[in-house]
Amino acid sequence: MKRLLLDTSAYSAFKRGHPGIVERMAEADELVVCPVVMGELLSGFRRGSRLRANLEELEEFLSVDRVLVLPIDDDTAECYAVIHAGLARAGTPVPTNDLWIAASAMRLGLAVLTLDAHFERIPQIRVERLAS
Repeated sequence: MKRLLLDTSAYSAFKRGHPGIVERMAEADELVVCPVVMGELLSGFRRGSRLRANLEELEEFLSVDRVLVLPIDDDTAECYAVIHAGLARAGTPVPTNDLWIAASAMRLGLAVLTLDAHFERIPQIRVERLAS
């Protein structure tokens, strides 16, 4: 079973019709979104001029049976701590929101689908990064 955790960049690329992202998402049995990605998306929608349309498209996407929004729990927080401490020791910081996304992926054993290279600095997760 192929399960992917979507980074915000992957969802945005999907909406723009990025061929590689669309293909990877179509091949997946399950697509997971964490609350951090939801927050980033909603924040971006509110800064843009298509709030209503973006919200409707997101609601439609989330209604698909193979798309899940999973919470951040205590085990995810522990994964965050492991990742953050390791990166701090290595001197390779990653944006905080992306640490939480990576922690969600680590907790669930999922690969992160993204366009962002800094996920590749996180040894505790698998990353499927495509060029933008």
